[in-house]
Amino acid sequence: MVWPSGEVTMTQRGADLGRAVEPHSQNLSRRLNWLRAGVLGANDGIVSLAGLVVGVAGATTDQPAIATAGLAGLAAGAVSMALGEYVSVSSQLDGERTVLAQERRELAEDPEGELAELAAIYESKGLSPRTAQVVARELTEHDALAAHVDAELHLDADELTNPWHAAGASALAFTLGGLLPLAAILLPPAGLRVPVTVVVVLLALATTGALSARISGGRLWRPTLRIVLGGAMALAVTYGIGVAVGVMAG
Repeated sequence: MVWPSGEVTMTQRGADLGRAVEPHSQNLSRRLNWLRAGVLGANDGIVSLAGLVVGVAGATTDQPAIATAGLAGLAAGAVSMALGEYVSVSSQLDGERTVLAQERRELAEDPEGELAELAAIYESKGLSPRTAQVVARELTEHDALAAHVDAELHLDADELTNPWHAAGASALAFTLGGLLPLAAILLPPAGLRVPVTVVVVLLALATTGALSARISGGRLWRPTLRIVLGGAMALAVTYGIGVAVGVMAG
């Protein structure tokens, strides 16, 4: 809002600043979510592949058998992660498209009512009724749909979730995580395969746990310790199963 003197009120300046900063905040939040999902996907790959190859190594020392099981598990896990993420994000995208279509319909059928609703949203955020009305009207004139989906739904109509991107990122994260225990089990001599893999995997889990905690802004040691202990238990169980199967087969 501009007074006759040409000065911009602090309220209007704050509203303008909010509009300028908010997309950056949304983009930052979106990047953090992707990073968090990538860390979790890599962690899944580490634990899943480590449990598989350690279990097979407990049953046999045959390197081709371990490699075959590891590669098969890596491919199956990556496909499963990608498919699950694609289905999940596709459902989210369907929901976003539905609410966008509904918002377009409401804007076409009752533009004045939607304008009043938008003004009420900004008024509830602290703007005066007069300023909220001005902001709502100017945003509506610029792009009515974008203004409403941002204020009401916290969405960007031009940047909806992409299931293909999500599926690819999930598969890539799982694969990168799974390659670590696969390399650790195949490269050392037969007598050192399991100990080396356990050490490498626990160090990797500690790293991903600490990174995940840092991204979430929570405490560092407790979640890191949980994930390391959980991974250690998984390795112990799968190795024990492998040894038992090897004994019965022998």
